Amino acid sequence: YGMTETCGIIAASAGAFLLDKPASVGRAMPTLEVKCVDDNGNTLPVGARGELWVRGSPVIKGYLNRPDTMVDGWLETGDIAYIDETGFIFLVDRKKEMVLRGGENVYCAEVENALFSHESVAECVVIPIPDERLGEEVGAAIYLQQGSTVTADELRAHCKDQLAAFKIPRYIWIVDQPLPRNASGKFVKKQVQDALAMADAV
Repeated sequence: YGMTETCGIIAASAGAFLLDKPASVGRAMPTLEVKCVDDNGNTLPVGARGELWVRGSPVIKGYLNRPDTMVDGWLETGDIAYIDETGFIFLVDRKKEMVLRGGENVYCAEVENALFSHESVAECVVIPIPDERLGEEVGAAIYLQQGSTVTADELRAHCKDQLAAFKIPRYIWIVDQPLPRNASGKFVKKQVQDALAMADAV
């Protein structure tokens, strides 16, 4: 796991460590410090989810003409993570891709994993949908495996054993074309969101 701003690597895992904690990206490199913080920049306790910050000799001093982007040398990664009692880092989601529903954080990656576990789902993207009462609601665009059929309610029922009720998508679009990706193969969520009409949600 790493970023260009840290000269590449931040953390790594291999061998017995990877077998023991396969969901972790590993421990931070010896030249780096890491911590998770809340929205006010306060350091969170072990196991608490927050934005991962990193500091150390390989980290940039800042971005050009943006002096306010670093806090005491700490780089804001934009990744939501938690760090366990042995220092292993677990990534949860991208901060900007999180849905804030009625004060509850819903991590898109968690919802996507639940949907992907259904055998009929070939591709899916979870996005925030503006909501007058709750601020945002959970939406999902889904492209099915060729020849598969499944209803939105069946997908919601499938998620019930894996997700809290407030994380289950309220709005689902079952699309007839593969979801757009960039040159790196990542889904372009903004493009997906712009192409969806609320009248087509089920």
